[in-house]
Amino acid sequence: MSKLLELDHISLAYDTPEGVVPVVNDLTLELQRGHIGCLLGSSGCGKTTILRAIAGFEPLREGIIRLGGRTLSTPSQAMEPQDRQVGMMFQDYALFPHLNVEGNVAFGLRRWDKSRRDSRVNELLELVGLSDARHRYPHELSGGQQQRVALARALAPEPELLLLDEPFSNLDVDTRERLAFEVRDILKKTGHTALLVTHNQAEAFAIADRIGVMNGGRIVQWDSPYVLHHAPATPFVADFVKREVLMAQRAQAYNRGLAAE
Repeated sequence: MSKLLELDHISLAYDTPEGVVPVVNDLTLELQRGHIGCLLGSSGCGKTTILRAIAGFEPLREGIIRLGGRTLSTPSQAMEPQDRQVGMMFQDYALFPHLNVEGNVAFGLRRWDKSRRDSRVNELLELVGLSDARHRYPHELSGGQQQRVALARALAPEPELLLLDEPFSNLDVDTRERLAFEVRDILKKTGHTALLVTHNQAEAFAIADRIGVMNGGRIVQWDSPYVLHHAPATPFVADFVKREVLMAQRAQAYNRGLAAE
């Protein structure tokens, strides 16, 4: 299996009135074609900024971003976002309220001829289980259905890489877990490569082939879920995994208590 995405010693920072604020420091990772990767960490660790840099919305201070051997970004030059063959699914889904499901999915295919566009939309609506909802509008859909529309729209132009920014954070716990598995099944069925960012370990472990635990703008460990659980590379990773497991257990116990009342 060949590598698709390469982040080669990238650094990112923001300019503020007080000066330059480093966000990501000398970060390197490789994501294999067909794999689902995840950047996992607390708010402010730089994971969303990395997605934005891959998509072309943030300039690099140092390093190189490559996709399929093509150079997307360096500190001195950057390919335009629309030319990168990168799809992005946002936290709030960003569906167009004036377009129905069919129109939202077809939005990025306006330059395709009608027969090809219609065929692609039909294929994706069937894939995400929304063929019967094609004429409904976003406000008529559940959160889970909106999420599937957003996924179908992101996949429609056949991107080489799909970026997912906290895609399940607006959903309740039960829906979030179910949809994480559904999204994984869809991406594996289509063979797409994806990079997800989340602060929720349960989501990361449900969907990802490789997880990067982040701290202070760096990846502390980039490994499989199994290895992270059973062979954490540092005390930070061990404490992070243990803390998340305890929080999940406490939440489950709390929910069971509510259900018993």
